[in-house]
Amino acid sequence: MRHAIIFVLPLFFVACKGHTQTPMNEKNPVYSHTDTTKVNLSDDQWKKVLPSDVYQVARQKGTERPFTSPFETSKEVGTYYCAVCGNPLFKSDTKFESGCGWPSFYEPISKSSIIYAPDSSYGMDRTEVMCGRCHSHLGHVFDDGPPPTHLRFCINGVVLDFEKAQKAKEEYDKKQGS
Repeated sequence: MRHAIIFVLPLFFVACKGHTQTPMNEKNPVYSHTDTTKVNLSDDQWKKVLPSDVYQVARQKGTERPFTSPFETSKEVGTYYCAVCGNPLFKSDTKFESGCGWPSFYEPISKSSIIYAPDSSYGMDRTEVMCGRCHSHLGHVFDDGPPPTHLRFCINGVVLDFEKAQKAKEEYDKKQGS
């Protein structure tokens, strides 16, 4: 019985982890929080390296069901990254609760972290937002957000990774540099 618990416990933590801090590995060798090189893989290559739920949203422009992402109501402090390639997308201090059912932000990390495209699917005129590094579909942006930008980036949580801020480390590093 003791050996069964030891075996099952790590599986429980892996299953509960979700899409956070996906490390660069053999399965997805383009994933990186520091590499800014544009990523251009074929559809077949993406299908091999991405989990099916991420692939469906990111590469096939799908949408996850509303109110299913743990990021939608998260108040953790840190950085949100593209789950496909690791590109930094949003800081948690730009996240707000819009009530739309998906994580919402009012400003990307940088002008190059997000790219925009017109989207007239489903008879609507919207603006699609994609990752600036790998061109994966993230969601849409609307002009009904809070100040200072008045934008609402409505993002599918399944295509986000999150890394908690390391405030203590930063404060320590500042003290060492003084």
